[in-house]
Amino acid sequence: MEALFSSTLAVAIAEIGDKTQLLAFVLATRFHRPVVICLGILAATLLNHAAAAYFGAWIGEWLNGDMGRYLLAGSFIAVALWMLIPDKVEAEESPLYRYGPFLATFVLFFLAEIGDKTQVATVLLAAKYDDLWMVISGTTIGMMLANVPVVLAGKLSADKLPMTWIHRGSAALFVVFGLLTLVTPDLG
Repeated sequence: MEALFSSTLAVAIAEIGDKTQLLAFVLATRFHRPVVICLGILAATLLNHAAAAYFGAWIGEWLNGDMGRYLLAGSFIAVALWMLIPDKVEAEESPLYRYGPFLATFVLFFLAEIGDKTQVATVLLAAKYDDLWMVISGTTIGMMLANVPVVLAGKLSADKLPMTWIHRGSAALFVVFGLLTLVTPDLG
């Protein structure tokens, strides 16, 4: 359950103000089909985070002992620093829009998530925890917790949120993960 809770919390907080959350907002205002957009986000996240988690689990097999723990802790802290850099999304028209809200959302979300902070966090969480399915479930739940309200609220501007504090809170959470990784002798 720790893997599920940690993964959900990490991604839900890290996703606030992230480029994929901004993309969800753009798609919601473009298509006005919240359920279909949410299903596209869910499908893209499941596929993307499953691949990231499998990669993280594979890395986790190689990360053992103190050196692995230090590398993993350093990676969490690096993600914490990355959290302090706000994301932007281009609001240009995508040729994918002509394929409808589900396919456009699925493809754009999947591509935007490649190399994104939350995907990197998924890799790290899967390397840290032995329970791959709890990490995939947690990161997916976290992604949906952060994006579904944005899609449903469609017209609410992210400008009204205290983004600086949200990014700092996300960074602090990843520093905590890094420090806990350092003081925990067992990665799993």
